[in-house]
Amino acid sequence: MDFELPAKLVDYLAELDEFIEREIKPLEQTDDNIRFFDHRREDARTDWEKGGIPTREWEELLGKARRLADEAGHFRYPFPTEYGGRNGTNLDMAVIREHLARKGLGLHCDLQNEHAVVGNNVALMLMLEYGTEEQKAEWVDDIAAGNKFFSFGITEPAHGSDATHMETSAVRDGDHWIINGEKTWNTGVHAASADLIFARTSGNPGDARGITAFLVPMDAPGVKIEEYLWTFNMPTDHARVSVTNVRVPDGAIFGGEGRGLGVVQHFFNENRIRQAASSLGAAEYCIDESIEYAKTRKPFGKPLAANQAIQFQLVELKTQCEMLRTLIQKTAWYMDRDGAFSQSERVSMCNYWSNRLCCEAADRAMQIHGGLGYSRYKAFEHIYRHHRRYRITEGAEEIQMRRVAGYMFDFMPQRAPKGV
Repeated sequence: MDFELPAKLVDYLAELDEFIEREIKPLEQTDDNIRFFDHRREDARTDWEKGGIPTREWEELLGKARRLADEAGHFRYPFPTEYGGRNGTNLDMAVIREHLARKGLGLHCDLQNEHAVVGNNVALMLMLEYGTEEQKAEWVDDIAAGNKFFSFGITEPAHGSDATHMETSAVRDGDHWIINGEKTWNTGVHAASADLIFARTSGNPGDARGITAFLVPMDAPGVKIEEYLWTFNMPTDHARVSVTNVRVPDGAIFGGEGRGLGVVQHFFNENRIRQAASSLGAAEYCIDESIEYAKTRKPFGKPLAANQAIQFQLVELKTQCEMLRTLIQKTAWYMDRDGAFSQSERVSMCNYWSNRLCCEAADRAMQIHGGLGYSRYKAFEHIYRHHRRYRITEGAEEIQMRRVAGYMFDFMPQRAPKGV
């Protein structure tokens, strides 16, 4: 058993670091762009007069960084070479996302809106896997370049974790469908070209089959953004959207009629393992900063690092990071070997524990840094507020634990091979 990372991946991390220092860091420091990352970040990023959505200047800066990354051959890394990528694996992406997040806040990686110079871009993965030829022709090039994307309309105001009881419905009308319902926490709809609306087209509430995904243009008659939901970490791009007698053709179906839940589960597994890696990296950043601060801060004449009360907190967090990294990379490796659905149990383990660990690491970093840690002059409060979200939005940690229990006690139809 070999735990060494592939030499090709290690070399790529060095290449990526060089690109960040050469192209991204100078842009971050130009024209007071640092205001988006220093103590002014929340105010600089938020258009308080337009429902709290991201400011135009903030999103334009992210766009510049994406274009630089795309021109340098980094942004599309996980995708096939025919789409400008480097055939990156799940293991590659787990390692890369941990690596980027561990660097702390910056234009190279800002997880508040899933921005990174190596794009996660799960929408492209889904389009390549489930899109029709017509949909691919319309979407692939723009999604790959980061110029166009669709939002996800899964959650409903009265139905969160249990998507199978959704009230949104679609009824066939000749070669078209009429969709009615309401979705909430639709991320990015202020700039999205379409919303991937999940609606029941057959079956009964609670049935896994009978849910269909529709690519609904945001400018379609009957689509309305009702409100943007202000959050713990601003700005917000999470909206409540209503669809009233929205008419779309058969060609809007994404992933097959009645098979929308499979699209959702594929999205969850691919995204959750990468998000877990990002939370791990952010936790390590908090620990690294706390270790250095404890070495140099000398209240009462001796460094904080000399106190076991400080040492033991960081030892426990560091130990958990080491164990979690092994599980994340093992899970990603098995996903590459056996497919995205093969490791659902372990993906949930990785995700709920990494998000919990990140919040704990940020909280401990605040405590060790004292008043400075509580201030916005350090990144810990931002990391805590952002990653606290993932203990809910990636599937509440209780749902993740319930999912693991389902495999453990044979309530679920699929599970990872025993003894592996």
